[in-house]
Amino acid sequence: MKVLILGGTGSIGTAVTRELAMNGHQVTGLSRSADSDRKLEALGARPLRGDLRTPGAWVREAARADGLIQLAATFDDDMAEADTAAITAILQQAALGPAPLRMIYTGGCWLYGATGSRIADEASPMRPIKPYAWMQRNARMVLSSPAVSAAVIHPAMVYHAGGGAFSRYLDAARADRPFEIWGSIATRWPLIHREDLARAYRLLLENQDLTGHFNASAEIGVPAAEITREIARRHGHDGGYLVRSLKHVLIKYGAWAEGPALDQQMGSSKLRCLTGWQPKFSSFRDAQF
Repeated sequence: MKVLILGGTGSIGTAVTRELAMNGHQVTGLSRSADSDRKLEALGARPLRGDLRTPGAWVREAARADGLIQLAATFDDDMAEADTAAITAILQQAALGPAPLRMIYTGGCWLYGATGSRIADEASPMRPIKPYAWMQRNARMVLSSPAVSAAVIHPAMVYHAGGGAFSRYLDAARADRPFEIWGSIATRWPLIHREDLARAYRLLLENQDLTGHFNASAEIGVPAAEITREIARRHGHDGGYLVRSLKHVLIKYGAWAEGPALDQQMGSSKLRCLTGWQPKFSSFRDAQF
């Protein structure tokens, strides 16, 4: 397939770009700089200069693509507006084509809110934290458009050798500081390794008849106590920690910090059954970080 990927040099996008190129897809990646150009080329993709905020300059590439993956985010105050503008332009361009464009849009586990003892599946009600509520609206816009054949993937907390969701804990371990736990030491995170998530994106892209919401998690919910205990063991840390209340982290870090403080469980049986996806890292203890 000819695939246009937005956000192909990001933390998740790097793995997705590599996965697509390694499996024979012709990948074009949106790029904002010479450094990103080189990174995309090293991953096996063709760079296309452009900015998510100004889709008029790059959206015509969608007309030449068989599939499009949206992973990009500005991580700024205009994040919602930039995503909405990009999605609107993509859908308008796709409507001009002879057949629906295959599209994979990215949501996230935080759209389910705190689940506690419940295990979220794709039929569970969504209670997104406020800073990311726009993702639910944009996902609905994508799924309702006849111009695309769309799937929305909801990744669990993503980790990899460089850290990802584990970065704060790894930084504390390396600096011999107490782990800072947000919410409770019993707070659970659904987990997925970046490489496993990349395969999920590819399989959904290739299975063009699969539409709707798809959760992607290798582990349903792992307590912060288990994650920090394993990181402490690997890095010679004494395992000491400080628990920070939700109010504290919201004041110090901003509204987005509610996400890592959520006690969540999320399953992925739909993805597994319909695509045959199985994670290589069924436990975070099997991975390097």
